[in-house]
Amino acid sequence: MQVSKIVKENLLTNSQSFMDLSPIMKEAVNDISKLIEKETGDIIVKFENAVNKVAEFHNINKEKFNEYFDNEIKEQLGE
Repeated sequence: MQVSKIVKENLLTNSQSFMDLSPIMKEAVNDISKLIEKETGDIIVKFENAVNKVAEFHNINKEKFNEYFDNEIKEQLGE
């Protein structure tokens, strides 16, 4: 399965966690998605590389991304 298919099926931009983000964080999360869509291979490595690139580009602390993705996972799991 391609990374892009996993991202499209699982990254929901209509979730409450996403809606609660600032506009710059929403743009950054979308940028991560776009970077991952272009890649194939190990999703974890591709994801981490995308987070690093986008965090540097937008000057956002990587902890902000970790917090968002933790919240997103909890929301998707119904916690």
